[in-house]
Amino acid sequence: MRMSMGRVGRHLLGMATIAVVAAGMTLATGGVAFAELGQPAPWEWTLQQSGSPVMDNIVWFHNFLFVLITLITLFVLALLVIVVIRFNAKANPVPSRTTHNTLIEVVWTLVPVLILVGIAVPSFRLLFLQLDIPKADLTVKATGKQWYWSYAYPDNGKFEFDSLMAQDKQPRLLGVDNEMVVPVNKVIRVQVTGADVIHAFALPAFGVKIDAIPGRLNETWFKATKTGMYYGQCSELCGKDHAFMPIAIRVVDDQEFASWVEAAKKKFASGGTSTYASAAGPTQ
Repeated sequence: MRMSMGRVGRHLLGMATIAVVAAGMTLATGGVAFAELGQPAPWEWTLQQSGSPVMDNIVWFHNFLFVLITLITLFVLALLVIVVIRFNAKANPVPSRTTHNTLIEVVWTLVPVLILVGIAVPSFRLLFLQLDIPKADLTVKATGKQWYWSYAYPDNGKFEFDSLMAQDKQPRLLGVDNEMVVPVNKVIRVQVTGADVIHAFALPAFGVKIDAIPGRLNETWFKATKTGMYYGQCSELCGKDHAFMPIAIRVVDDQEFASWVEAAKKKFASGGTSTYASAAGPTQ
């Protein structure tokens, strides 16, 4: 029994609506059962839970693009289905010889332009948010080395320490011996460089990823809105132990941060830092 054009359209529209609603619910709830703050989770396929304003915007932009591309895909699929049903040789034995349609040509030129403009505006706004560093409450210098990170606190006594992967800490391959510690709800400016080869400082929960290049000082920032542990990794292939130089940031309240700074000044007063490290730990 042949379906009328109206029934086909309504049927496809209903399917598209159900698909979009289902996709929205998936984005809102997918991965929540497995979500852990600041670290990857088993079977996780969504973005990590946000811990900063920048990541909030990245998540929103990701979801916006997902809905938009889903609608476009369903629209194109509906057109293909209509063409297959209505304009096959059996249903339409005498094809139309129409070669031009001014309205359709204007629409299929104008609509993609409007879509691209709609994507560009929030995209540029997000780039500006990431690259325009606000007035910092704290500056931390992160230096990538083969294969570990060193952190310096020029605003708090100019002490420096190395952060190496700890075999006995969880989560596996992410736990370190000395975490970077920062206060919550403060703008943290991170100055990033490399001591030997190109590394990359990446924290998914903060929406941070920036190259650490020898001889160059790059800057990024974040503002952690929740206390806890946040993990990242070097995201630039930098040698044989590239997979074993994690980044661990512990976000604490102001009082705990002040206490940690005083303890760190004494602990790292000697300023001795390792020059080499591997997955098994620093060389002797």
